Order: sequence, then C-alpha cells, then structure tokens
Amino acid sequence: MNTLNADYWNNRHQAGDTPWDIKMPSPPITSYIDQLKDKNISILIPGAGHSHEATYLIDHGFENITVCDISEVAIQKMKLQMNNRILINYLNIDFFVLDGTFDLIIEQTFFCAIDPVFRSKYVDKMSTLLKPDGKLVGVLFGIEFPHKGPPFGGHISEYKSLFSPKLHIQTMEICYNSIPQRMGNELFFICKN
Repeated sequence: MNTLNADYWNNRHQAGDTPWDIKMPSPPITSYIDQLKDKNISILIPGAGHSHEATYLIDHGFENITVCDISEVAIQKMKLQMNNRILINYLNIDFFVLDGTFDLIIEQTFFCAIDPVFRSKYVDKMSTLLKPDGKLVGVLFGIEFPHKGPPFGGHISEYKSLFSPKLHIQTMEICYNSIPQRMGNELFFICKN
C-alpha cells in the first residue's frame, strides 16, 4: 500500500510542511527553459507542488502548460498563487493514471517525493507520456539522505541504470548552478524518448 497518497500530500501542503520548496524556480531548470525557442510546445510538470517553474514558463511566453498533482490542496494553492491563469491546465490527478503526450516534461522534486519502489514505474510512465523526440528534463538529488523520506535521494549510477532501458540519457551531471544550499547535491538531466 502506498502511504504517500493524496491524504498524505494534502496534509503536508495544508500544514505548509514542504521544506524542499526553494520559493523560486530551480536555476538549472530556468537555464534550460531560457534556451527554448518554441513557445508552443506542450509542457507537463508532474507533482507540481508550488510550481514556481509553471509561473516562470508563463512569464516567458509559454502557453501550453499542464500541471499535475495528487494533492487537491496543492492544486488550489497553485491556482490562487497564479490567479487562475488560463494558460495552465490544472490536473488534480495521480500521475500514474495521467493520459496524454507532451513535448517536454519538467522534473522538479517529484521523483524524490515518490516511494523508491515506484521509480521504475515512473520511468515507464514518462516514456509513454513523452511524444516521439520528447524530452524529460530536470533535477534529481544526487545524494542519499540520513532520514527516511520523502524526499528520497539516490546516486547517478542508480539513475542511469533506471532510466537507460526506456529513455536515451543525453545529459546527467552535477548541477553547476544549484542554489547554494544544494550545491554539489543536485544532478541536472535531459532524457529523450
């Protein structure tokens, strides 16, 4: 049974117990976004939480954004924070039952929030959600944490063996532009379908 269910995440968001929130979009992800020319691509942010990246995308002219979170509380907070911006498709749904295909999926603190037993299922689902030549881009924790998660950590070798059977890893390396508190502990990655 998955104890990291909607009730669990609703309670965390209701209590404001989200210490992983850096209160801004992740610099490695914004650096990637800044290089994108096509503002019409379809973008998914799963496990969106506070979704600072969605705000950044809209502020930079992107118009086809879907955010998904299992927590209704997180979705409602996002809508308030973003003034119900109509350019965002808000889905209060479990990622693993999500349908559709996307040009780009942004990973930011979703992978580390799911129970590690579901990591191979995560990769399988990502490969079905990406369009041909679609990309999964984001940040993973490159360390193990001394406490029971979430967040759950891991190592680059583990991630490479997990992702490579289903996705082509173009980049997976230590971030050079993490926030100071995470410097040396984050991996930036790009995987292609």
